[in-house]
Amino acid sequence: MPDLTWFAWALLAIAAFAVGVSKTAIPGVTTVSVAIFAAILPAKQSTGALLVLLIVADVFAITAYRRHANWRVLIRLAPAVLVGLALGILFLAVADDEWVRKVIGVILLVVIAVTLVRRRIGQTVASGGSHRIAAASYGTLGGFTTMVANSGGPVMSMYFLASRFSVKEFLGTAAWFFAIVNIMKVPFSVGLGLITVPGLLLDLVLVPLVVGGALLGLWFADRIDQVLFERLVIIFTVVGAVYLLVI
Repeated sequence: MPDLTWFAWALLAIAAFAVGVSKTAIPGVTTVSVAIFAAILPAKQSTGALLVLLIVADVFAITAYRRHANWRVLIRLAPAVLVGLALGILFLAVADDEWVRKVIGVILLVVIAVTLVRRRIGQTVASGGSHRIAAASYGTLGGFTTMVANSGGPVMSMYFLASRFSVKEFLGTAAWFFAIVNIMKVPFSVGLGLITVPGLLLDLVLVPLVVGGALLGLWFADRIDQVLFERLVIIFTVVGAVYLLVI
């Protein structure tokens, strides 16, 4: 078990709770968890430990929103996501932590800008014959960022926002997407030394907080307004991108 101060444990508890909330109510909050884990734990251990908690939260998200997923979109994204995962594995093998953070931060800001411009002019990823290009670009970036830093949420949130999904369709599609991708990442994370015994022991302590956050998120998702939901997703994505660039 990692030797941490009470304050560090408190921050990790907040991060674990945020993981649960993000999976069942407000995608993008996970970026806060990524930041906290990276600040407290060694880089590799933080990524592996967080991955396990994300998978636990995925179970709740799938259970709640399994009927709301848009499988046409998921199938369309699959080839590009696999390419992104492969690129992420190669990047992790050669890049240091600082390069990883900066590259992801820049990618997120570009994705946000493109998404907001498209929404401004009334386009969606399914209009104008551009859905294949959008799926290829967002899917590759999503696979890449989720592999290198568990930061695929903001990228895919922008894609789902551009698709004009309702709250439940957004959460259901995201739930299945990340459940599948996160499970695929496990063997590679073990091979790269990201998942460790100390990290798993840490997860055992934090899992109840993930469960609590997921249950609160389920309550909140039934009451959140569509416009507020979309604004919160964008705000948390921007905050996460800026954080990755300045730390």
